[in-house]
Amino acid sequence: MSEPRVIEGEASARKLRVAVVATRYNEPIVERLRAGAVDALIERGVRQADLTLVRVPGAFELPLAVRRVADRGRHDAIVALGAVVRGDTPHFDYVAGECAAGISRVMADTGVPVGFGVLTVDTLEQAIDRAGGKLGNKGAEAALAAIVMAQLLQRLEE
Repeated sequence: MSEPRVIEGEASARKLRVAVVATRYNEPIVERLRAGAVDALIERGVRQADLTLVRVPGAFELPLAVRRVADRGRHDAIVALGAVVRGDTPHFDYVAGECAAGISRVMADTGVPVGFGVLTVDTLEQAIDRAGGKLGNKGAEAALAAIVMAQLLQRLEE
């Protein structure tokens, strides 16, 4: 019996145009996520001229900016970065949930892959651990997911 044809993306950003949309809220954490994402993209071949950084106030605003970037059709992939730290009120649940749902909707509606690098954590220590600390850099991981998906979508068009 023959093996099935396998179609998958690769972690190469050569010839890809990528936008990184990052929040200003929790900026010390998000800056570490942004640096990890940009480093990962450059290491995998994205050119500076093909990389755009968009800043938004907070995670609740991410879906709108990501949608606008996707709708413009100038980028093959988008990386969304932010950090929502649980507090004493239900605010966390609304912001984190709406952010994730909104970004997911953008992908489904536009077909543009979005790497989800929005930390949703209980403590600042957990955020630090995930923004280049002992648990790696979720910004870099989101960037890799975005470019792998962009490559996969291109291969599915062949």
